[in-house]
Amino acid sequence: MTATLCARLLEHVRERGGEVAIREKYRGVWRSWTWAEYAQRIASVAEGLRALGVGPGDRVAIHSENRPEWVIADLAVQGIGACTVGVYPTSPAAEVEYVLAHSETTVLIAEDEEQLDKALEVRSRLPLLRHVVVIDPRGVSGDVPTFASLEERGGSLAAYEESVAALDPDDTAILVYTSGTTGPPKGAMISHANLVAAGETAVVLGARRDDEVLSYLPLCHVAERLISVVDGVWVGLVVNFGEGGPSFPQDLRDVQPTVFLGVPRVWEKMLATVEIRMADASRLKRLLYRACMRQGRRIAPRRMAQRLTVFDRFVLAACEVLVFHALREKLGMSRVRSAISGAAPIAPQVLEYLWAIGIPVREGYGQTENTAVCTLTPEGDIRLGMVGKPLPEVEVRIAPDGEILTRSAGVFQGYLNDPVATKATVDEEGWLHTGDVGELSADGFLRITDRKKDIIITAGGKNISPSEIENRLKVSPYVREAVVIGDRRRYVTALIGIELDTVGNWASRRGLAYTTYADLTTKDEVRRLIDGVVQETNTELAQVERIKRFTLISKELDHEDGELTATQKVKRRALEQRFDPEIEAMYK
Repeated sequence: MTATLCARLLEHVRERGGEVAIREKYRGVWRSWTWAEYAQRIASVAEGLRALGVGPGDRVAIHSENRPEWVIADLAVQGIGACTVGVYPTSPAAEVEYVLAHSETTVLIAEDEEQLDKALEVRSRLPLLRHVVVIDPRGVSGDVPTFASLEERGGSLAAYEESVAALDPDDTAILVYTSGTTGPPKGAMISHANLVAAGETAVVLGARRDDEVLSYLPLCHVAERLISVVDGVWVGLVVNFGEGGPSFPQDLRDVQPTVFLGVPRVWEKMLATVEIRMADASRLKRLLYRACMRQGRRIAPRRMAQRLTVFDRFVLAACEVLVFHALREKLGMSRVRSAISGAAPIAPQVLEYLWAIGIPVREGYGQTENTAVCTLTPEGDIRLGMVGKPLPEVEVRIAPDGEILTRSAGVFQGYLNDPVATKATVDEEGWLHTGDVGELSADGFLRITDRKKDIIITAGGKNISPSEIENRLKVSPYVREAVVIGDRRRYVTALIGIELDTVGNWASRRGLAYTTYADLTTKDEVRRLIDGVVQETNTELAQVERIKRFTLISKELDHEDGELTATQKVKRRALEQRFDPEIEAMYK
């Protein structure tokens, strides 16, 4: 049995070395590397790292956007028995210092001048950091080792194979730092065996060698690591690296991936993009879109259950020709056969919309601490508001207090240098205490209520799940962020951040002049627009859950300002402190 990802990589080289493994879009042009070329680059970087003194057990950090060098470095580090530490590219210098110090990193691979500057700013406080290597040296002054210089050492594939053969599957392969929504990030230790368990699950679920994915979520995050590295290597599918950032929509259109993992924010953004385009489309196109959407929504429940009638198929075929196929192609979803939403709950209305236009999204659930292996919605049995059934070899149960517990070969080794937190998270029987509250149906479907620590208890003693209300608000293309307040309060309120693109487009079409995001939020017309969203949401809520007052946030939330995690999750406590005057005003 293949014991590590690196060993699996070498199997692909022997079996299909001439086939394409990775592609990269560079200055608008796509270029590719075969499995043999991919492995040789990894072996060369491994040799270069050895020359810098990296050995088994050492930690090597990677601070970069998604690009081939990221995964090449990751597999090079793993292959020589060292441990990879991912640093989010949006992390400010203080976060970089924390992760490098806590992980005791000895070598940092920084993407460019911007990331190098962050490291140099704090390097004097990092005595264990021996070397900093730069991938893109443009603008960098001084004698700094480059990634190219590591590759130029030309390490042999035989030497890499020898070190891979000596790996212990129970050794730590990667350190993944949690998002830190309520405190400092913790370093989750994930072993080679954990990664293999995740890869084997992908095969069981039907991932194929002819599948293509687009790497775009931060590679430090366990979800993208699962797709671009674990599944990419274990299954042997093609991983594409676009130019990212503003180019992401075009990258999606270029690749048209067959497998796509989206976080709720990505799916919500797709919906908002369509709304903007339809608002500016001709009257005929708008009429066709609305007519097809009515049919798509009507048929969606039967589509989810794979119970289409002959008439349904006829109607959908007509809608495909008129609207849906072109729409999915513009979104980059024309070839997708397996679309997954994960990392956070998605509003059922968004999921229903995606199925209506023919994007077969299934919800999944996993965490860093179980290598993102827990549940997935089975094909043909989509249940809105639920995140599926346990994956093969995964056990799930609900604790007496409602907390979700899981047990599998994916459960991590623990938190680095934090035995107390580790003991609180994994019990003596191997059950992972997820920190999420949920329910398990009689036939094994899991529903997540909220994070255990985020449940609101009102002054009247009623329990409220803020995330459910927030997700309902974010169904609107005009709402980007929503934070529900109400713990120990007489009623529920909300901080709401508008979606600049869609609200800006809405304002422009009405001749409403504005200069900045903050200026837009002060407009009475915009407040009335969002009030309409709030009132519509309230009609779907119980009386105790209804939002009595709301405040529009006057700035776009930002990771560097400490309001969002690197994965764009709201730091609820930090936000409540930041906007305390506005919150208190809603209760006066």
